[in-house]
Amino acid sequence: MGTETLRERWATLTRCVCDGARLMVGQGNYDTYVAHIRKTHPDQQPMTATEFFRERQNARFGVGGRGGFRCC
Repeated sequence: MGTETLRERWATLTRCVCDGARLMVGQGNYDTYVAHIRKTHPDQQPMTATEFFRERQNARFGVGGRGGFRCC
């Protein structure tokens, strides 16, 4: 079981559940995005949290002819 406390294990579990729920509705994790941009594209400035949210929403719902999921 290691040295993790029950509280730390609960925090890890809830973070994983929340990340999974975000991905199910097409909303990625902003912190993961920023880490990726900084690691793989150090010359680029990451989007702000608001820009990231809008971009993910637009991608999900096909704004700008991007395909995406549409219910109607």
